[in-house]
Amino acid sequence: MGTVTLGVSIAVPEPYGSFLQRQREGFGDLAAPGIPTHITLLPPTEVRTEALPGIERHLAEVAAGCRPFPLRLEGTGTFRPLSPVVYVKVTEGVTGCTALQARIRTASGPCARELQFPYHPHVTVAHGTDEESMDRAQAGLRDFCATWTISGFALYEQGPDAVWRLEREYPFGPQTAAVPRQAVDLSRPPAPSC
Repeated sequence: MGTVTLGVSIAVPEPYGSFLQRQREGFGDLAAPGIPTHITLLPPTEVRTEALPGIERHLAEVAAGCRPFPLRLEGTGTFRPLSPVVYVKVTEGVTGCTALQARIRTASGPCARELQFPYHPHVTVAHGTDEESMDRAQAGLRDFCATWTISGFALYEQGPDAVWRLEREYPFGPQTAAVPRQAVDLSRPPAPSC
């Protein structure tokens, strides 16, 4: 069997998603048309195709144990000079996104992997473009603001044409898993365990 490249993310809803994708294209990011606007939970990860059923079960179990939480995007930031990226900041929901991605990448699960950089939830609006375009992106979207309630996440697969396609959505709550679990509120830090 072969391999596939997967990613797990929170989709940015309409009308914000298509607006930010058009902006990203306008800033000269050539990959933008093939990347739905999102907040990454699991970065591009190559897996063997026979691992897919286990990954899908794991993601369903993670989603079943979560509750919706509020999210707010506001203003811009950059990872320059370390990485050529300009992004819209997540200003509310950081704790929830961080906890969710940690559950997805748990060391005991099928999506375990190390990250190249510490996790920092964001929405990329320019990546790998020239400095002038990244400056325009950072200045042009500094007043951008959007709020919504996150009620799930999705699994995407990257095709041979480099386009990311939705494979499956995972709504929060027990309907996504065979065994109901007590839902975890990701908008608050977990209670310390003794």
